[in-house]
Amino acid sequence: MKILLHICCGPCGIYPVQTLRRDGHEVMGFFYNPNIHPYLEFVRRRDTLAEWAGSVDLPVIFSRDYDLESFLREVVFRESERCRFCYHLRLQAAAKVARRGKFDALTTTLLYSKFQKHDLISRIGQEAAAREGMAFYYQDFREGWQEGIRISKERGMYRQPYCGCIYSERDRFQPRHDRGVPEV
Repeated sequence: MKILLHICCGPCGIYPVQTLRRDGHEVMGFFYNPNIHPYLEFVRRRDTLAEWAGSVDLPVIFSRDYDLESFLREVVFRESERCRFCYHLRLQAAAKVARRGKFDALTTTLLYSKFQKHDLISRIGQEAAAREGMAFYYQDFREGWQEGIRISKERGMYRQPYCGCIYSERDRFQPRHDRGVPEV
């Protein structure tokens, strides 16, 4: 199958790309992540992906848009559901690119992370793909979590310390008690 792989960052792409290629699929990457904040973090992740992709001969479509406003408009006043809106925004964009590129299916490196909501990603991915007349290729890439970490560290790749959005950055670095959340 010809698969468009939405990619969050270089380290998250390692295991899914290896697995998809091993299974005989033709893979092209797609980087569209307007959720990443701040802009310099976005650039660092994009550049790390570009360098790694070049080293493994992975063609990648890099969206020129850093449409932070679209992400924030979707999420504001619905922060508790931010992941749902974030997944939808990125997977819908990927589905449109996949349709234009005549791909058989699309998938995402979000399925590599043990911190993401796989059922929600799968449902949103299937809906986005169906709207564009194609399949969503679901595979649980979490089994390769440690392998991807090992390889990215061996390669000296930049490894981000939070998911990407301003809210996940806050959750990662601000102590819970400073946010009015009781410590458990």
